[in-house]
Amino acid sequence: MGFDRSHSATYLAGQLAKGFARSLQKRAMVLGFSPGQFPVLLELWQEDGLTQKQLLDKLEVEQATLANTLARMERDGLIQRTPHPNDRRAQIITLTPLGRELEIQAVEAASEADAALFSGFRRFERELMIEYMRMIVENARKV
Repeated sequence: MGFDRSHSATYLAGQLAKGFARSLQKRAMVLGFSPGQFPVLLELWQEDGLTQKQLLDKLEVEQATLANTLARMERDGLIQRTPHPNDRRAQIITLTPLGRELEIQAVEAASEADAALFSGFRRFERELMIEYMRMIVENARKV
């Protein structure tokens, strides 16, 4: 008896994450950002002027991953980094005008990506699925 992927939450979660990333990728490319940059943008739209350490704490990603993401975002004109006034080792990361202007379109693209993947779901099914996903994410943080 082999491993049945269709009954493995771990396997299905990975496939689900890939599906959402692909769905967002199609829409994000047109706007000039990538799905990996979206969480950083969300944090900076909520609170601009964070340090890399603050972003690390909020996003729960590896330092090297965030450093590479920020370098690409700076290259693409979405963010700028300035020296921290009180800590010579730190930099303040702020959105550029281009990064700020992207918010409405990017959030709309993410909503469209979600809607495409929830096609055929009734409203309560979608809400229930999202609630289950939140619970799983919270449980995963405890593991």
